[in-house]
Amino acid sequence: MTQAPVPPSATGAWREGDPPGRRRFVSGTQVLETGPELPFTLAYETWGTLNPSVSNAVLVEHALTGDSHAVGPAEEGHVSPGWWDGLIGPGKAIDTSEFFVVVPNVLGGCQGSTGPSSLHPDGKRWGGRFPAVTARDQVAAEVVLADALGIGRWAAVLGGSMGGMRALEWAVSEPERVASLLVLASTAQASADQIAWAAPQLHAIRSDPGWHGGDYYDVPGAGPDTGLGIARRIAHVTYRSEAELSQRFGRRYQDGEDPMRGGRFAVESYLDHHAGKLSRRFDAGSYVVLTESMNTHDVGRGRGGVANALGRITARTVAAGVDSDRLYPLYQSQAIADAVAGAEFAVIGSPYGHDSFLIETEQIAKLVRLLLGQ
Repeated sequence: MTQAPVPPSATGAWREGDPPGRRRFVSGTQVLETGPELPFTLAYETWGTLNPSVSNAVLVEHALTGDSHAVGPAEEGHVSPGWWDGLIGPGKAIDTSEFFVVVPNVLGGCQGSTGPSSLHPDGKRWGGRFPAVTARDQVAAEVVLADALGIGRWAAVLGGSMGGMRALEWAVSEPERVASLLVLASTAQASADQIAWAAPQLHAIRSDPGWHGGDYYDVPGAGPDTGLGIARRIAHVTYRSEAELSQRFGRRYQDGEDPMRGGRFAVESYLDHHAGKLSRRFDAGSYVVLTESMNTHDVGRGRGGVANALGRITARTVAAGVDSDRLYPLYQSQAIADAVAGAEFAVIGSPYGHDSFLIETEQIAKLVRLLLGQ
């Protein structure tokens, strides 16, 4: 099959023919919740060794703009360093001398797994044709991965934010395959507030002249970078707390700039930095698909409601929230713990808001060790 050309500036996605880095791949076909059949590939990375009894496998689920590269430096094939380096590795909370760690790139993503930037079977990019996928669909694809690796039961499934949604869905849809579960800064179903925050992000991308209905990959130009940058700015504000932004930036001007003369406040420069950084490593189409998968997340759909669905979970469960999180407030983690038999509720004390599940390594490590019985 001839690879369709992709202008280098149109997307930050990993593409067929790029260096694979540490990625491995598994393929399958599944019927999505919305009806269509989707042929897919999942990219994933592993650390450690699977033991003879196949009892030491740990599944780690990434957040919205994460990927399979949870550990290690930025290197050929991986534009960013590992996002959970502080937790995974020899002697760390998820000790790779003891556990076999698997981190897949989510279905709909853009770092090796099938998503809008991937090749359709007809040889063109999926683009705007890519179907809606749900957290349930994403977990079904990961079941194919687990089967391919010969893993019948995970020693633990862990995830934060969007990754927490998938971790929770694993424990609900495949209870016999999850021994322990850690859900960080997440929810059993997306709230009106979370959907509302997502709405302007989706509009920003779709309103960008470079969007072209999602079919921008083969169109000369930069793609919807401006819209993606606006979406990232909005999202990043929700990831941090008001107190942290006030303490870190206050009303300080960016160095050499004066807002009274067209310059920026320091906090604006901070958001601009994160917007530009994301466009170099991510894809606007995936951002839309994954944001919508988060909006539709509801473990209770078709299962008699959230409480009934959470009642299926048999895994030893820890649900942890962040006391300064304004996107996924504590009560949502508390509700998970209350509905799962024997579950523990934990509070991560942090000024960093929603992003604390990536930052507060020591507190997360304690929860992981509790979960894994270390």
